[in-house]
Order: sequence, then C-alpha cells, then structure tokens
Amino acid sequence: MRRNRFTDKESLLFLIIGIALFVFPFIYEDRSMLILFTQIFIFAIFAMSYDILLGFTGIVSFGHAMFFGIGAYCVSVMLKHYEPTMLLVTGAIILGVLFSLIISFVVGLMTLRLKSHYYAMLTLALAGLFLVAAEKWRTLTYGNDGFTFRVPEFFHNRLHFYLVCLVLMIIVYFGLKRFIQSPLGRILLAIKDNEQRAESLGYQVLHYKIIASIVAGGIASLSGSLYALSLRFVNTSVFTMDITLDALLMTIIGGVGTLIGPVLGAAIIELAHHWLTGLAKVHWIFERWLILFGIVYILAVMFFPNGIVGSARKLVAKKGKKEDVSTSENIVKEG
Repeated sequence: MRRNRFTDKESLLFLIIGIALFVFPFIYEDRSMLILFTQIFIFAIFAMSYDILLGFTGIVSFGHAMFFGIGAYCVSVMLKHYEPTMLLVTGAIILGVLFSLIISFVVGLMTLRLKSHYYAMLTLALAGLFLVAAEKWRTLTYGNDGFTFRVPEFFHNRLHFYLVCLVLMIIVYFGLKRFIQSPLGRILLAIKDNEQRAESLGYQVLHYKIIASIVAGGIASLSGSLYALSLRFVNTSVFTMDITLDALLMTIIGGVGTLIGPVLGAAIIELAHHWLTGLAKVHWIFERWLILFGIVYILAVMFFPNGIVGSARKLVAKKGKKEDVSTSENIVKEG
C-alpha cells in the first residue's frame, strides 16, 4: 500500500511538472533552453525504457543502444530519400519501432537464457555488430561521417518539436506505469526479486523476460527516432556503448525501478553536461569537463546509493514508520 501511495504521489508530481513544462516556452522564450529540454525529454524516454529491463526485470543490458540506433536510422534514411512529410515521419517511426520489436524478440530468444554478465556481454557483442554494419554499409548510412536530412515544415519550429517530445514523454511514462501495475508487470517484479521462486510457481520466466525486452526495445527505438529528428543528422555514434551507458547512469542516479527516477536522472545529466560544457569558456580547467562529469556520477552514487528517488522513498518511509510508532504509543498511553 505504501508503495502505491509513493507511485501515486510521484505520478501526480510528474503530471504537474509536465503541465508546467507545457506552459514554460510560452512564458520564457529561449531557443537554447528549448533545445536542452527537448533533449531531456528524449533521453528520459530512453532511460525509462532501460528501467523496464534493469529496474523491473533485473536484466543488465550493454546493448540497448542497438534499438536506439535502429529508430534513429529508420527515420533518417526515410527522410533522406523521400519528401519529408508528417505522414512519412510517423510511418518511419512506426517502422523503426516494429523493426526493433522483431530484433528484440530475436535477440531475447538468443540471449535471455544466459545469466547476469554472460547476457550483458553478449548484448554488447550484438550491439557491436550493428555498429560495424552501420560503418561498413556506407551506401545507406554514409559510415561514421553520417548524413543530414530535411524534416517536415511542422518541425522547423522548435516549439512544435518540443511539445511533441513532451507529450510523448508523458504518454510513455503513464503507459509504462500501467504496464508495470498490470499482472504482467507484477510477474516481472517477482522475477527480479527471485527468479527461481517465480519459475517454481510455474511461470515461464524466459517468455516474460522476452516481453520486457520487446517493450523496452520498442520504446528505445521511439527515443532514437526523436533524437535523430532533433539533430537532423545521424551517424554511427547512435550505436555506441556511450548511449547505453548514458541510459544506465540516468537510471542509477535517478533511482532504479521507479520510472520517475530515470526522468530525473536524464534531467540531471543533461543539465550537468550543458552547465559543465558552458564553464569551459570561463576557465581552461573546465575544458576537461568529462573529469568533472565523472565526479558528479561518483558523488551521486556515494550519497544516493538507491538513486535520488529511491533514497527519498526510504526517507519518507522511515518518517512514516516513526509516526506510526508514536501514534501507537499514544494510543497505549491513553488506554
């Protein structure tokens, strides 16, 4: 019950912040902030997809970037070769999601029988295959040089794209929340807590893991498509390990298994990246912003081992227990 109260309050807070972000660009006009917040929304979607694997199923994947890259290239290639229209963009995003669902199903069948680090390393190898294929298939992908493409007239206005990404982030959050609260989601949580016990109860653990992988892959493809549209450029960097590590760190810093945690983690990391990069103009030492970025990660893990949202939940739970104890003591005294 307490967990449900937490998630309900977090969802209400998320909705309030979402409404505030919807109003924000109409009150404060700043193109750079608009672009920054758009990136936060895109990576929040990606981090939430990773949280379905890590936080709710207990799967550590090092190859999640392959689905991100599939979505990015599906949209980019279509817009490169055909007239950019909203109908084409929608179709390309759906095509990328469908392709990712198929790939995640096949990859799940191949890899999810393995345990822990064996699975993680095999997913890393498969993502590496996609990276090599993208680098070698230059007639389609132009290799590491990448290519630019045109976007529909509707997206020429950054405000329109900002609002689309914000709405999609909110839809993904509440959609995944409903998924986790469903009977299927409860089984995934049971698998995470004790896989052997879930299997002994008669659940086909592999099947449920594959379902989680399919859902995560489809959402990751959506975020990759939005990422390519935001840059109007794509290259093989969308398949690199850095993309997966970003999702992993966003999830860990925000709070594993919370959904709202990855959103918060995405905001913190993107804002820290923007801030530290900007400080390079102030002093030469900030040109080594990656070192400072690493320190931010270390401090976050040291002081918030359960993530920011997880630590906040524990703190509130402790206060709630103390209040319950004091209330019961008062009742005993009055009795």
